[in-house]
Amino acid sequence: MLGRRSCLLASLAGVGLLAWQRQALAGGQLEEPLADAVRTALSAAIADRAPPQPEFADSAAHMAYLRWLVAVSDRLRARHTEMGGRQEFLQTLWYESRRAGLPTALVLGLIEVESAFRKFAVSSAGARGYMQVMPFWARVIGDGDASILFHLQTNLRFGCVILRHYLERENGDLFLALGRYNGSRAKAPYALSVLGSQKKWELPA
Repeated sequence: MLGRRSCLLASLAGVGLLAWQRQALAGGQLEEPLADAVRTALSAAIADRAPPQPEFADSAAHMAYLRWLVAVSDRLRARHTEMGGRQEFLQTLWYESRRAGLPTALVLGLIEVESAFRKFAVSSAGARGYMQVMPFWARVIGDGDASILFHLQTNLRFGCVILRHYLERENGDLFLALGRYNGSRAKAPYALSVLGSQKKWELPA
């Protein structure tokens, strides 16, 4: 997606960004006009309320998921201490990120930067939950009830669908899509923070 720029950004991601990551005003997406077709597609994408039960093509895929679940759960223990809640969070994140066609490590990295894995985080801009979804999204593509953005699956569903929307709008340019997600399009610090955090959550092949 990013070609040479991706390599450069990834190599710079950890340099001088710790202060930004602590101070980032997360979830400042800007409300922008949506074409009717886009609004309809996004509304449909968040409407399915099926439980996040992963499905696997074969036993090898299932085993790969279980290895991921154990490894990432161990890494997340310090942030999410209760095992049952941690596994529910990771199963839902895996389901929603795959459903949106996003790497799980990317979504984990974004959540770390946006909310530090705090379910009830609220930013100074009013963004809510793990993925710091702005309340206007509940009105634009949901039923208008912004309180649902604190619900685990709903928050991850909205966040992943919104990031996928921004990726498509930016023609696959992850750097610009991340900036748009944060309301800081074309500004490096936020995108670099997420890309750096993503690397921490990637597992060895």
